Amino acid sequence: MGLFDFLKKKGDAPLAGADGRPRPDDPLTAGPVTRLSLDTEAERERQREIARATAAKIDAIELEMASAIFDDDTWAGTRRPPAAAGAAPPEQATDLLPGQDEMPDAAATPSSAPVVEEAAILYANSQLDAAALLLRTSLRDQDGDRLPWWMLFDLVQIMGLEHEFDSIAIDYASRFETSPPTYHPVADTSHAPDRQVSGAIPTATLSGRLDDGPLARAQLARAASPGPLVRFEFQAVTAVTAPGCALLLDALQALRKAGRELVLAGADHLVAVLRPMLAIGDRRAGETPWLLLLELLLLTNREKDFEETAMDYCVTFEVSPPSFEAPKHAALSLAAGPAAAGDRFLLPAAIRGDSAPLLAAIADHAARHPVLVLDGSRLARIDYAAASALAAHLRTLAQDGREVVLRDLNHPVAALLRLLGVGDQVRLYAHRY
Repeated sequence: MGLFDFLKKKGDAPLAGADGRPRPDDPLTAGPVTRLSLDTEAERERQREIARATAAKIDAIELEMASAIFDDDTWAGTRRPPAAAGAAPPEQATDLLPGQDEMPDAAATPSSAPVVEEAAILYANSQLDAAALLLRTSLRDQDGDRLPWWMLFDLVQIMGLEHEFDSIAIDYASRFETSPPTYHPVADTSHAPDRQVSGAIPTATLSGRLDDGPLARAQLARAASPGPLVRFEFQAVTAVTAPGCALLLDALQALRKAGRELVLAGADHLVAVLRPMLAIGDRRAGETPWLLLLELLLLTNREKDFEETAMDYCVTFEVSPPSFEAPKHAALSLAAGPAAAGDRFLLPAAIRGDSAPLLAAIADHAARHPVLVLDGSRLARIDYAAASALAAHLRTLAQDGREVVLRDLNHPVAALLRLLGVGDQVRLYAHRY
């Protein structure tokens, strides 16, 4: 996949909901809301044409590079080395150890604070459409503050509006001269509280050179512990071996087939470690690194990257290409950062109404850990009453000197908790775009 392949998928179709049907009553599509400096449809189309032309130039460069790599003319004309495909997004540290030289997320700047706080309250009262519209209309007036953008990205993902997300992502990349964020579906929030996944989760932390030695086997044995969800930490992996790839591949495939949900911290980092090892027509790395790469792309639901890499694998080993089968539970992929200390307590996808059982479970977990680390990576929805109760509970836990940390929160949740005063005693870390 080329550097600008994401631009090729953008269309001018009307905004659609998660089910793909038009939403004529969606506030995001109503009214005279314009997109930053792109005030007319003609101007937006002109920008898209420029992007398409740029993408075409990049594709031509990629083909030239492929021609230089392979002497065989039949290779050079049609394929590119997989290491150049699907470049991993820039890695952002979201998962540092408590106590390291790291600052919690800052509050909104004075210019955006009123909008951020109002949007957080609307979000807490289940008025997601109104919160998204408020943030969208405020973007023109923001001077370099990215927090309203990040909140909007999270909201449209919670609402399942992938086309709207992609549209905003183009504006964001143009405004801040950076790579656009990638759309990721959020966890299902429709389950009853007693059916939601929460609590301490087994974590397998891999580091250094991934092989099939006793250290790697011990970590992967932790991933096999009972429970519906497993967390992997790949961000400290520096190199891989074929036996190590086979060991991890077997573990991931077994968990996927068992229907376990996965959190993959540093998945893009591991993909970036694997890709330089693999070149079309070169079998020296063996099949297992290719198969591990395909498994990671499948688990993170990156179908286009999977299909392109599968064709490269097919040509290299002269076998039928594996087919993409969407996993029952798409893995939650988090940006790379130093591994977390101790066991995390996973917060559920939604916290509404009576949260007393959850708060009791958090207190029980805190009693057994000197540092309380709450994992908010799956938390998509929390109402105002539950947020207030959680804020009071965390302040109480922090009063006796215990370090309390909330990590990988979405930005509306982080803004709401900060508004409720949690950030004064508890360290809040939202995920990064």
